[in-house]
Amino acid sequence: MTAVSVWAPRARSVALVIGGRALEMQGLPGGWWQVETALAAHGVDYAFSLNGGAPLPDPRSPWQPHGVHGFSRFLDHTRFAWHDQGWRQPPLGSAVIYELHVGTFTPEGSFDGVVRKLDYLQDLGISHIELMPVNSFSGGRGWGYDGVALYAPQEAYGGPEGLKRLVEACHLAGIGVILDVVYNHFGPEGNHLDAFGPYLSELHPVPWGKAVNFDGPHSDAVRAFFLGNARMWFEDYHVDGLRLDAVHAILDTSALHILEELAREAALLENTMGRQLCLIAESALNDPRLVRSPEAGGYGLDAQWSDDFHHALHTLLTGEQDGYYVDFGSLGDLAKALTSGFVYDGRYSRYRRRRHGRPFTSFPGRRLFAYSQNHDQAGNRARGERLSRIVGIGRLKIAAALVLTSPFTPLIFQGEEWGASTPFQYFTDHQDKDLGRAVREGRRREFAAFGWAPEDVPDPQDFATFARSKLDWGEMSKAPHDELLAWHRSLIALRRSEPDLRGGAQPCVSFSEQERWLSVRRGNVLVLCNLGAEARRIPLPSGAPREVLLASCSTGFEFARDEAVLPLDTVVVLGGS
Repeated sequence: MTAVSVWAPRARSVALVIGGRALEMQGLPGGWWQVETALAAHGVDYAFSLNGGAPLPDPRSPWQPHGVHGFSRFLDHTRFAWHDQGWRQPPLGSAVIYELHVGTFTPEGSFDGVVRKLDYLQDLGISHIELMPVNSFSGGRGWGYDGVALYAPQEAYGGPEGLKRLVEACHLAGIGVILDVVYNHFGPEGNHLDAFGPYLSELHPVPWGKAVNFDGPHSDAVRAFFLGNARMWFEDYHVDGLRLDAVHAILDTSALHILEELAREAALLENTMGRQLCLIAESALNDPRLVRSPEAGGYGLDAQWSDDFHHALHTLLTGEQDGYYVDFGSLGDLAKALTSGFVYDGRYSRYRRRRHGRPFTSFPGRRLFAYSQNHDQAGNRARGERLSRIVGIGRLKIAAALVLTSPFTPLIFQGEEWGASTPFQYFTDHQDKDLGRAVREGRRREFAAFGWAPEDVPDPQDFATFARSKLDWGEMSKAPHDELLAWHRSLIALRRSEPDLRGGAQPCVSFSEQERWLSVRRGNVLVLCNLGAEARRIPLPSGAPREVLLASCSTGFEFARDEAVLPLDTVVVLGGS
């Protein structure tokens, strides 16, 4: 006999629907319902009927083979034979992260498709892949941030067994796995949780509607739902870290914030499992308390993404000043990002029309993730253009050099390393036609405010929008993609071989706002960049290394006693004693 339980404090009666039968469940304290049955076994479909209504999937469903509205399926995690017992992930200080979307990374669009590309990622020098959300969402294609069955890997990607095969294959190839999870909201289609209990709250509205109930009545069970989800990914799927989406929309007034409680759970799991785990936040708050230790009043997370670094770099490379980019555009901003972590550390933000952030002090650089591209910064553009569609190869090489020699943990977005020509557009597959229409029209209204004609904004529901976003692996061997790929390979190899890049050497930055050059020194490594309109003379700091480790062009640069001359859109990396 197996005990089957569900939390449904709003129900007057609950039945387990299984094997063509409806088994009445017994009410327990705290809003729980339970029944014991011999019918519950691996591979058997089931659902719950509340108050005699239509069957609904399990909020903690481990397997959703029939989509977000269909029956759940029991899953015995012990049936998978793991072979990665000796695996230990490398520390973030020596990591190079590769963000990918399972559905567009390969032609197959599956977990097994990613497995077949691990040799490539291994050769590139990647230490971790970061998977965009893979929990079940409506339809067969989507970014994953509209998930509703948070415990069930997306069936279109290969389901639970496919994800386990991917994680094990990564570990056997020496690659860690970070999983993007969404704990700030649920998707709009297939979200039946409100029928079961108060998973959502009207106390704290968020851009997607109601916030998750982390601090209201009955919130203990809701918090346990998310803490259990994190434990499942670590224990049952062997993932090495979680990337926590938009934690600024996780609203919790409790004395023990849910993020701190999550960090505690991860620390306990580290001790019991005997391997390192990591938690990485995405936040728009510029708040170092996320990574500060609980003893010092923080939440104890391991790292957070740094949009300030991205925005400072992007505006210099592209000249764009729309939206939140209005707050950036100077070399001084990039210099501050490199040396201080946050550009907005209490300074006034024109975009927000208020002061923003606080200083990121006394932390190692590895606690911030640096990137020139990611899924948001491409996909949230009207046409999903990558940086390769906006600037030339010279500036793409500068971007790669500044990311991969930075004091931060570097992140690369799929295909960035060869300057993929394919866009990464926003796509959905909502089965509710009214919802699909609302998403389409809302997307077009959003970009109309920026002057885009509605017909120029891709329809998220159109399969062609998804198909356009798939990587074209055939182009990376063609010029100029092959040149850019070789550049990334060389930079990653340099980062992994140079202690001053891999470790905590703090940068010393010089620049000329007028002449548009930048000099970044980290120990015995010096990076010189010319972003000006013509060749520039760049002063060399006293005792600067002179050996050319890497150069983005083969000729045209030269060195005098106390200066270097670089052509426009050129970067040179110097080393040696």
